[in-house]
Amino acid sequence: MGIEAALPVDGFLPTQLRHVMNWARRSSLWPMPFATACCGIELMATACSRFDLARFGAEVMRFSPRQADLLIVAGRIAVKMLPVLQRIYEQMPEPKWVISMGACASTGGVFDTYAVVQGCDQFIPVDVYVPGCPPRPEQLIEGIMAIQRHIDQEGLPPPGGKRAPLGLVIQPTHAVRPQPVGLTMGS
Repeated sequence: MGIEAALPVDGFLPTQLRHVMNWARRSSLWPMPFATACCGIELMATACSRFDLARFGAEVMRFSPRQADLLIVAGRIAVKMLPVLQRIYEQMPEPKWVISMGACASTGGVFDTYAVVQGCDQFIPVDVYVPGCPPRPEQLIEGIMAIQRHIDQEGLPPPGGKRAPLGLVIQPTHAVRPQPVGLTMGS
């Protein structure tokens, strides 16, 4: 809790201050990457100049959970890694958001084994699901934008700082082409 707790409920100035605070909170999401597999490569690609995650104020990847407010779980989660993931989530300050990136983080993907967690939403609340194997960087950016839209609409967190997870699913943004592409030999 911060300045939100000290604000009075009614009045003209706090209403305007809330808009400024939500704009600042939306424009400075600091992600904590928890990348364990191929989805991590796509997560790294969002910061390159082609996709430029900096346009949305989320380019500062924080590797300290106490400085991050957006947890991006990218890739499969082994049962042995689960306590680490839960500890990272608990150490993040409120309000915090979670993106489950890829099929492995959302449902276990093709790894239907005893050693792989079949969806991180069983152990931490997930706000946005980004499907794919691996999902494209544009889909991850759309997931971050969905959280930003929610911050604009939600306003300040409820008293006590706890809120329900959103549970949004981002639709794929690209058309799948048949592979391999046909070759012509000779003329």
